[in-house]
Amino acid sequence: MRGEILRLYKSVHTWTGIVTGMLLFVCFYAGALTIFAEPLAHWASPPAGGSISIEAADRLIEKTLAARPEAAKDFTLRLATANEPARLSWRKSRSDDVVWSATLGADGEARIERANVSGLGAFVDTIHRTAGLPLDRETGTTVMGVVSAVYAVALVSGLILVLPSLAKDFLALRFTGNLKRMWLDAHNLVGVASFPFHLVIALTAVVFGLHEPIYDALDHAVYDGRLPTIMRSTGPFAGVKRDEQKAPIKKVAELVAAVASASPNFSPASLHYRDAGTHGALVRVIGEDPRFLSRGGGFAVLRGATAEIVNVDYLPEKQSGWTAAVSPFFALHFGSYGGVPVRWAYFFLGLAGAFLFYSGNLLWIESRRRTARRHGEQVVQTTASRLMAAASIGVCLGCVCALSVAIVSTKWLYGHVEDVDAWRRGIYHAVFFGALAFALLRGAARAGAELAYAAALGALALPVTSVAAWAAPGLGPWAAVDPESAGVDIVAFGAALCFATLGRATARRAELGPTDSVWSARRPREASRGLRIPLSSNERAAAIGAGDGDVHG
Repeated sequence: MRGEILRLYKSVHTWTGIVTGMLLFVCFYAGALTIFAEPLAHWASPPAGGSISIEAADRLIEKTLAARPEAAKDFTLRLATANEPARLSWRKSRSDDVVWSATLGADGEARIERANVSGLGAFVDTIHRTAGLPLDRETGTTVMGVVSAVYAVALVSGLILVLPSLAKDFLALRFTGNLKRMWLDAHNLVGVASFPFHLVIALTAVVFGLHEPIYDALDHAVYDGRLPTIMRSTGPFAGVKRDEQKAPIKKVAELVAAVASASPNFSPASLHYRDAGTHGALVRVIGEDPRFLSRGGGFAVLRGATAEIVNVDYLPEKQSGWTAAVSPFFALHFGSYGGVPVRWAYFFLGLAGAFLFYSGNLLWIESRRRTARRHGEQVVQTTASRLMAAASIGVCLGCVCALSVAIVSTKWLYGHVEDVDAWRRGIYHAVFFGALAFALLRGAARAGAELAYAAALGALALPVTSVAAWAAPGLGPWAAVDPESAGVDIVAFGAALCFATLGRATARRAELGPTDSVWSARRPREASRGLRIPLSSNERAAAIGAGDGDVHG
């Protein structure tokens, strides 16, 4: 391939990566955590008692509607699981931000309280969708849709760059003194090996983020403003008329049985009621079918007063045509298929993706120093380079620290504040922007090590909180000894060890690496004074990187 073409693609890959890299790090790191959002939420949530029978769900609906009749217009029943009792939630109106929740107490009465707008799993997912930008969810998701489109360009241009040397260098990972070479090898290996995964993530994220603008454009350009009407006429409730004549709703078991008759392998998780207590009541039974690859499972629509099936077109087993073809493709974004092995694979792919963006920024920053040396120029780290390096450290490690602190704070805040979700968001942004400001003030070299140690402490706070809750119950947090919670603590402890190792390596690089590097904590004049530190030959090679273009560890 001609040199000028390669240089063009390198420029495209570099600048698209720089523009999107830090935001995508946040998305991928948070996305890796969303794979295990349920265990995380279980770890952070207080133990919930109560019956897990379907009959309990019927009593919950009856008691709640007797106490809060306005909820009958629109409410959702979350069926009980082994860890959680049945829960009913609703809003007083669609525009109301306050969500109310009801569970059945041991005395058989409904316990009604103001619920968190979103739980811990939903919070981490919002960070994943919006990169933690201080915007509303819709705007943040749209911004990340644009970023994902740029990300797709970076992917394709990066693959074209490595194609000429793919056969020779694909599996090469050279652990030599030149850390720049090792980081580049690792960056290329991870990028090429996970290219199909990243391409699917990029394309689906573009659609998820930009579907509203796309629909608006189609509505004006193609459908002449009739798209909302067309979508309603072909939607799951098409042809169903409201009937406000009073009529009792069928029991939950009857509604579930009706869906089972249409799709025996379908497993319901929740029921969404509309106009309950009227003859025109509709119930959307939502769940999953493990035999099919689909985004968010599927649902069937039934008449609440008779359990008559109205629409089964959205059940995974009944999908056909375009929906059946597209749904599995979008499901690939979520890793909600294939059981535990696939979830772990997505978890590590998400972390590997975060590494790609982190290492990409580091490679670009150090490549400028290498270019200057190659041309015999004096290496001068510009203010822009230092700010880029500090911002990369602050955003990436700040996100890691902020998520850990937000997760831990959830467990400590329950029972002490009314709106846990608002506090959690505030804590996340305070830690994130605090870490970013710290990195900009301290510089990349020092902040890289110090924030890595802070990330280690943040991860370690999870198992420490669990041990403290077990050893001193009066502190507030509850002790959870089930396998899910223990798994969260073990993974968090492993993450703490990894971040501590990163901090140690980064600190050593800052003290012993080339002084003309942006990752060095020493000034050039300090090196000229003959600073001597006893090192073995292996340590010296690892710290200094044997010359040009190395990148901090």
